[in-house]
Amino acid sequence: MPEPVRLDHDGPLAIITIDHPPLNLFDETVVAAFGDAIALVAGSGARGLLVRAAGKAVSGGVDVNVFAELTPESAALVWRRWFEIIHALEDLPIPTVFAAHGLCLTAAFEISLACDLLLAAESARFGLVEIVVGLTPSMGGPQRLAERAGPARARELVYTGELYSAATLEQWNVVNRVLPEEGFADATREFALRLANGPTRAHAATKAIIREQIEVGTGGADEITPEISARLFGTDDLRNAVATFLRDGPGQATYTGH
Repeated sequence: MPEPVRLDHDGPLAIITIDHPPLNLFDETVVAAFGDAIALVAGSGARGLLVRAAGKAVSGGVDVNVFAELTPESAALVWRRWFEIIHALEDLPIPTVFAAHGLCLTAAFEISLACDLLLAAESARFGLVEIVVGLTPSMGGPQRLAERAGPARARELVYTGELYSAATLEQWNVVNRVLPEEGFADATREFALRLANGPTRAHAATKAIIREQIEVGTGGADEITPEISARLFGTDDLRNAVATFLRDGPGQATYTGH
């Protein structure tokens, strides 16, 4: 049986593809395979990550069979294990991009919210629909929606269990960009590859500063920015980019991630 999650590389870009037909449902096997892929990316030297899915839908969500035998105690263990994967994804010191080409429910939507950027095709639809089994989203969706769209919008999306269009979630600052259907796969790959070819250490610094702002506030981010930014002056990428700018003008530098 083919692996439900594949890891490929396009130069500096790591590409994780969820491929568990027919609906890419998340069960323990898929979650474990996704976690393994994230661990491999962390040790691969990749300078960017694109997460995407094969098939007509991104995912129909979690396989409800997972819930059938859970007790309060065992459910807590499951969620803690799944959160380890979410945190490992967020902790990657590289740009992470999620590409949603179609229906994107529950676990897949929550994973997309743990990525830095979310790109969506025009027909993509999103939902945290756990209310159909009397559950709240438990892989970080509500809190990450609140970060992006505000608490009231997060409550609305979760309370209603409705499906929301890519255009609506772009207006709510959940989706970063809505792209045409035609050429979506190539466009998202090119977008992620452009980020992966950028100044990797500077991207990591940006991630750290923004995370500090989210967790501590603007004052905390201001406090750590001078040291984080100063470290970049010891990188080959900054020194070479400054020299290239002065010699050839802006936009001519290339980066190695060092």
